[in-house]
Amino acid sequence: MSTTNPMSTTHHTEAQRAVAEVERLRGLRPVGNPLPETVARGGDPTAHLRRLVAIEAQCHAAELAAYGTLLARFRSDRATELWLTLARLVQEATPKLREVARLLGLTEADLTRRSAERGAYAFNGALSWVALTGCQAAAALAMHTDMVVYFSGGTAVAGRLREAGADVPQEFVAYYDDAGDDALRELALEVAQEGLDRGDDPDEAVFHARRVEEAIGDIWATAAITV
Repeated sequence: MSTTNPMSTTHHTEAQRAVAEVERLRGLRPVGNPLPETVARGGDPTAHLRRLVAIEAQCHAAELAAYGTLLARFRSDRATELWLTLARLVQEATPKLREVARLLGLTEADLTRRSAERGAYAFNGALSWVALTGCQAAAALAMHTDMVVYFSGGTAVAGRLREAGADVPQEFVAYYDDAGDDALRELALEVAQEGLDRGDDPDEAVFHARRVEEAIGDIWATAAITV
């Protein structure tokens, strides 16, 4: 992945400390991801994959609204670049996700149907909360955490499906087998540091980042449920 951002992480001292605290909490109270082992356990994993795709489709709508809100609230050059880039990534990913959904047998109605599982909405709630009320550092650190946790979790699912030789659409595996962009994670740290330099509360940033991480864990756990 590209690392062309000229700002080195060594310039983000306070943001790096916040990241270290998020990592400490991750080690202290790990947020599990049971989905990789669930889909590799044997049998047809299609129901779990469908549930994951349906949840993510609804997350995309929440993400676009959140990035629009953040764009209105925090409009420095680098912050604007972060929100717009994230929104563009989601916008470009949505048609690919819908194609994966079609190959899994999901209809448009399936993608908009409300899930009975509260964990399906946890990420939308955590993201909306930080977008509406969080400081700039909190929003940027939450996005950094999202990129770290979501992409690693997705690649774990894709990797286990590949190892198990599961009979699933390769488009699903290709969609989730994505390590993300180092330069974009670096940009999120820069925007977090910018907020901290202006007096944003680092504890608030860690709080929201942890809430987003826990919410992503709820997505994996909900998709792994056997019904």
